[in-house]
Amino acid sequence: MNVCIKQKYSFIFLIGYLLVFSFPLFAQDYMNQTALSELLAQRAHDLDALPTIHYRYYIIKETSRLRARLRLYQRIGRENKLLIQLLNRNTLEDLQPGDTLVIPDQFVSDLRAYSPFPHYYPGAREFYKLVVIDKSLQAFAAYEYGQLVRWGIVNTGVISNRTPNGRFNFNWKTEYKRSSLNPDWEMYWVFNFHEKRGLHIHQYAMPTGGPASHGCVRLLDADAEWLYHWADTWTRKNGRIIKPGTTLLIIGEDIQGKPSLFDYKPAYPVLKQISLPAHPYDVPPGTDQQRYFDKLRAAGKLSFIR
Repeated sequence: MNVCIKQKYSFIFLIGYLLVFSFPLFAQDYMNQTALSELLAQRAHDLDALPTIHYRYYIIKETSRLRARLRLYQRIGRENKLLIQLLNRNTLEDLQPGDTLVIPDQFVSDLRAYSPFPHYYPGAREFYKLVVIDKSLQAFAAYEYGQLVRWGIVNTGVISNRTPNGRFNFNWKTEYKRSSLNPDWEMYWVFNFHEKRGLHIHQYAMPTGGPASHGCVRLLDADAEWLYHWADTWTRKNGRIIKPGTTLLIIGEDIQGKPSLFDYKPAYPVLKQISLPAHPYDVPPGTDQQRYFDKLRAAGKLSFIR
């Protein structure tokens, strides 16, 4: 990474750290990305060995926010705080009497055990890499040959600037970019998926609520950096795209407000299960790029699947 970029990157995280820990009332609606990075990186060797997780309700009774957190940590273990934050999209800084949290019956190191996406996607078994974003749950998943390798939370575009549904491909990437809408908005780990509209997946401050962007897709820093290095860019020759990048599916309904990963049944909460299309190519193309390669594919002129 360029030295200037690295210094600026470190400065941004220092400011974020100070905001979260020195001014909790100001930053309480945003996820602590530095603390989350270790949790997101943990993986089990065998996906099939992950246990089936069940969930229960935990109702806040204490009137003191500090006592509410301490009682919760006694129940779950302080080391599991970050997972509870992710599952509930709640920083746990402003717990009030009557607030209800969802707590798993087991704590495992691999976040895929708690995934609303299926562990296997049969329709994508021929795709070396595939990314899916579901706007209804504000979550993403990454698959290799149809096997889930990572999932996480996102923020997509607000209703007035919706992130478009459809099938796309990753195009170009850059480690650092200033927004064309506002030069004060700095983005890291930027991966473009819609050249004409200038839409990217990138790192940014992650509010605990739902859609928050102007059409781009915001990820936690650790997820954005991982995706930046994992996914493939397009291949261009003489100004033409000769091979598209990793396939990206954007599905689900636009929502307003905070998403929930759970259906709240009377007795216990149930993790929602995202229904994926039978095959990635069943999702309509999102730009002329996909339509062009669809025609080549139909004509038998492509030797790869992307």
